[in-house]
Amino acid sequence: MINYTWNCKTVDTYPTHAGESDVVYNVHWRVTGTSEELDANGNPYSSTNIGTQSLSTDDLSNFTAFDSIVHSDVVAWVKEAMGEEQVASIEESIENQINALITPVSVTLTVADDPVEEEAVAEEA
Repeated sequence: MINYTWNCKTVDTYPTHAGESDVVYNVHWRVTGTSEELDANGNPYSSTNIGTQSLSTDDLSNFTAFDSIVHSDVVAWVKEAMGEEQVASIEESIENQINALITPVSVTLTVADDPVEEEAVAEEA
């Protein structure tokens, strides 16, 4: 199982817009997925995706003053603006990245250096 954490605490605002102050129009999001499965060192596997999501400021009839906004509000706004399919796609991408860490289909290895030249000289003697 993978647990997802949405961090939407960094926002861009219009200082004034449609008679309101500090109107959030863009959110910088970071989604981290953490697996319950542990690696060889006892750490959970995890992966993170980041991005931005613009928010509509066309209708401010339900405007929330910036000082009254809490993180869960912003996460809800971002997910609503993205839509269920995009949210699911982001989380699926993270799940795929974690699965690739758990069961890699490719690994990078380093080839050993050539023998030190002194060894080659000793062999010639």
